[in-house]
Amino acid sequence: MPNLHLLNQVLLTFVDSFQEHRENLSAVLLTHQKYLWLGSDETSTIERLSLVDTDKFTEHQQFRVAEFINLPASEEEEIDIEGLAYADNYLWFVGSHSYKRKKSKPENTDAKNFKRLAKVESEPNRYVLGRIPLINGKLCSSSPHPQKPDVQLNAAKLEVTNQGNLLMTALADDAHLGLFIKAGIPGKDNGFDIEGIGIYQNRVFLGLRGPVLRGWAVVLEIELEDSTPGLMKLKQIGELKELYKKHFIWLNGLGIRDLYVDDKDLLILAGPTMDLDGPVQVYRWVNGVNLGENVFSNPDFVQDIPYGNREEHAEGMALFQDVAGIPSLLVVYDSPAKSRLVGDSGVIADVFKLG
Repeated sequence: MPNLHLLNQVLLTFVDSFQEHRENLSAVLLTHQKYLWLGSDETSTIERLSLVDTDKFTEHQQFRVAEFINLPASEEEEIDIEGLAYADNYLWFVGSHSYKRKKSKPENTDAKNFKRLAKVESEPNRYVLGRIPLINGKLCSSSPHPQKPDVQLNAAKLEVTNQGNLLMTALADDAHLGLFIKAGIPGKDNGFDIEGIGIYQNRVFLGLRGPVLRGWAVVLEIELEDSTPGLMKLKQIGELKELYKKHFIWLNGLGIRDLYVDDKDLLILAGPTMDLDGPVQVYRWVNGVNLGENVFSNPDFVQDIPYGNREEHAEGMALFQDVAGIPSLLVVYDSPAKSRLVGDSGVIADVFKLG
């Protein structure tokens, strides 16, 4: 059955060395210079493509996060970038903050897979929440603010701790999330897993793929301030003067795979928390940036996004009307169908009407 919301398809062309990673895109963002920024969940780099036609992005440039921010581990270890956002000349990005469990492999013996499935690990780079100055389409370590020359923009990350970072330390005793964090439950086992970031003024919204609690998905809201050069800390926020706010939202039992601040609304890409194919849906959380803490919300369903059989998992979305000319969303997929792969370095993304 044809998808009535599908408006167009767009070809994304990377350099040949990125061939493998075009199949695990996990975050996407369009900035006003018509640059498309992408993250993969298996690298420690941020990718930039340039619009060359209404349905083509190419001229791939790669930016090493380690050039701008001190990573807690070697840059050979993935950050697992799951969200990108832009605000006030900063590109923000967030790692999954999750534990991972080894996959079983069909070529292995049962005995070997039995051992692999018991192996759970945490990698320090996954706990990076950072910002990098974005000036004239390029990332840089520091720069004067283009409109406020007396303000200096600097790359920074949330301070690292033994638990990962200050946010994870604050959440370790949380009544709803703390047990998942202390137990080290992997993200794909309904464990703690960040998969979206949105910025509104000085507030940061983080969408959780998991845990989903009795069908309720969770959005965390935090404020950050500079502590020492290159580092940020959590500010007290809200009426209760805590280090974070919690919002519970009903997405029909789904977790959050990406989110985007659209004026004062939050657009949410929702999908399964566990290792399942679907459903995948888009929601609009009206005035979501201004709601009180510890309340339950029911965002408006917008539309379904198609998914495949063990493939075609929508992972990232970006508002696309600056290119398409009408309200629309660009969606990129993890594990894309082979029919989406073009040559050695291209992959096709979808543009959906946002109605």
